[in-house]
Amino acid sequence: MAVYGTEPYKLYRTGAPDTSVAAAYEVNTSRLEKMVHDVIRSFGDKGCISDDVREVMSDFAYSSVTARYRSLEEKELIRYTGEKRKGLSGRGQRVMVVDSHPIQRDLWAGF
Repeated sequence: MAVYGTEPYKLYRTGAPDTSVAAAYEVNTSRLEKMVHDVIRSFGDKGCISDDVREVMSDFAYSSVTARYRSLEEKELIRYTGEKRKGLSGRGQRVMVVDSHPIQRDLWAGF
């Protein structure tokens, strides 16, 4: 099973225009998810906020970066710490960290 990547049908809403559907099948979500995951990992235990990730990935469109957080969280590759930090807008943003041992957590969940 591939760790990275999102099925194209999850990337567009029901009734979306043909252009949106076509774009969903063209985007390389595996590559983008791995890149975003690597950036979040680079911040270590202190974690990061979306503005931090977007600064590192400034050559990529906002939505290309921020859309990956949900899929990485669903796959338990990242988690939100519950902490918030002030972003560039002055508003609080959730702190993300890489979940280093998701498989171990699953193995020990029944004990």
